[in-house]
Amino acid sequence: MGIEKILVVDDDDLSRSYLSEALQRDGYSVDNACDGQEAVSMVEKQNYDLVFLDMRMPKMGGLKVLERVKKTSKETTVVIMTAYGSIESAVEAMQKGAYEYIIKPFSLDNIELLLKRIQERQSLIDENKYWRSRLDNSGEYELVIDKRSKMFEVLNDVKRIAQSKASVLIQGESGTGKELVAHSIYSNSQRKSKPFIKVNCAALSESLLESELFGHERGSFTGADAKRTGRFELADGGTLLLDEISEISPKIQAKLLRVLEQEEFERVGGSKTLKVDVRVIATTNRNILREIEKNNFRQDLYFRLNVIPVILPPLRERRDDIPVLAEYFLNKYKSEIDIPLKSISKEAMNVLVQYDWRGNVREMKNLMHRCTVMIDSEVLLPEHFEHMLSANEPSKNGGLSVGQTIEDVERELIYKTLENTGGNKTRAAEILDVTPRTLRNKLSRYKSLQSDYDMNADTEIDEECAVEEESFSR
Repeated sequence: MGIEKILVVDDDDLSRSYLSEALQRDGYSVDNACDGQEAVSMVEKQNYDLVFLDMRMPKMGGLKVLERVKKTSKETTVVIMTAYGSIESAVEAMQKGAYEYIIKPFSLDNIELLLKRIQERQSLIDENKYWRSRLDNSGEYELVIDKRSKMFEVLNDVKRIAQSKASVLIQGESGTGKELVAHSIYSNSQRKSKPFIKVNCAALSESLLESELFGHERGSFTGADAKRTGRFELADGGTLLLDEISEISPKIQAKLLRVLEQEEFERVGGSKTLKVDVRVIATTNRNILREIEKNNFRQDLYFRLNVIPVILPPLRERRDDIPVLAEYFLNKYKSEIDIPLKSISKEAMNVLVQYDWRGNVREMKNLMHRCTVMIDSEVLLPEHFEHMLSANEPSKNGGLSVGQTIEDVERELIYKTLENTGGNKTRAAEILDVTPRTLRNKLSRYKSLQSDYDMNADTEIDEECAVEEESFSR
């Protein structure tokens, strides 16, 4: 959702027009109010994502308007506009719920930076809304397991685990539902009214991840044009999910250990020590003990994270769940489109039960989705599944031939895996059991060696990597 509707409140016609027109040029929908009473009336009739509010106005002052706005809509972001002489009042306004204050006269560049920060904050709020509604209003995950399943015991433990503040380490293969279990722990905890913040550790370089987790001060490095609030600060009082924790560098591991032990840290480039109260839930699809043996992961950090271990069994070890999952996802997707009523024949279900499901629940979900779109039949038969599932199985000889070098085989495997994942490098890295950084380095090496592969494809992949890095930096 982000920022869709803005209200600018200022009794000065020139200032109000200057800001409103600039926001409209950037594509925002903007309304205007020339005094506090008009602003309150408009807020009571219309939902605003953001309000720019002047502090000193006739009829009703900014502080009073702020109180009325927050009473009407707690989630509306309010930015105070003030002259230099009223900063004390601006600080008071922030204590009453304002997000930020800006000093008149202000530049449009500063407004643009402020809007980026607010957009990021609003995205987190929207994500929290989504997960709360999904987990509070449905027992989706409980509905798609069999009571004889190994997963049933895991989910029975979730409510008990949720009541503790202790760190949780969720381990399991890709596609087993680690993130859903993490959200379930959060939604059943006493912190469910506080933020739930997620960081994908595998998707960010070391420098970007450090800034993402701990924030940075303005000017702390090239491109740091404004202060950034890190995810630990945003999650204060709530829960922080560190997805794929095994991918973080030794430097970040050391900083993370300090936060877990002392509940404090400094922003990148800052000297002020910040205290936080955050519950950490971490996930990984790797064998952490093996990573410790390889000196890739700190043992002391492992013990700090693994206070409460949760191990999710792969789908092939809980075959009683397969019929339940298949029926659940089939009903879910066939209800979304107008298709003949589908069911799964007994023989077809046997095919599913005997399949090894390397992609676990995610692979099952995708298969059922494909069936509802691609198959025009009221009953799903074995040949339907056998055709689709065979495409996911490796060939018997793996495509090998005499005369190929190990590097040739590795390169072919990487490109075929990327093709299979639709170019998703994070997913490809999971399948290949390497870090995303290692995958990018290998792709760069193949380009530099002028491989026999289509160089245009190489260029597209490299450009995609650059776009991905740039998007994270933003």
